[in-house]
Amino acid sequence: MAGRFLSFEGIDGSGKSTQARRLAAALRARGHAVTLTREPGGSPGAEEIRRLVLEGDPDRWSPETEILLFTAARRDHMEKTIRPALARGDVVITDRFADSTRIYQGITRGDLAGTVDRLHDLMIGTEPDLTILVDIDPALGLSRARARAGTELRFEDMGLDTQTRMRAGFLALASRHPRFRLIDGARSEDAVADDILSTVLPHLG
Repeated sequence: MAGRFLSFEGIDGSGKSTQARRLAAALRARGHAVTLTREPGGSPGAEEIRRLVLEGDPDRWSPETEILLFTAARRDHMEKTIRPALARGDVVITDRFADSTRIYQGITRGDLAGTVDRLHDLMIGTEPDLTILVDIDPALGLSRARARAGTELRFEDMGLDTQTRMRAGFLALASRHPRFRLIDGARSEDAVADDILSTVLPHLG
């Protein structure tokens, strides 16, 4: 049986990475085979590109160059991880996918949405079966993101205005595509996890 492809989206600090891990654990406990992955990354080649795009000065790359880098990483991710897992019948859960590129590079860093979509159609050609959008106030999300230890803060360093535009972009995208499910991420971690699980289970058959 063909697998199911689920993505998590949201602004920085929304809690989506934690919730993706919790969903994977909950589904495994119910007997599902699950592949949990992330973007950028999820395959050896894509992880190398991840370091290029998430670390360093906010102005390190132009939006156009970022689109090419993210698309290259996604192509390798699809070839090496996602498609083989779906062929095995796994539930694939990815922390970010093409919608993040549509928002981060396509909208908030310039009017490049058409470029993102053309490259996606040409090189990727796949959308998730279900997308969980964990929504949170941008100021709260940014404070959470900056409180994390680590070096992958290039997009957080672009500031609150960028996070606010990204949230508006995600909400607009969700309103246009029925595969999205909107989850209030400002509640307790357990409450959010329960909501996500009850949302996902009916889609797994």
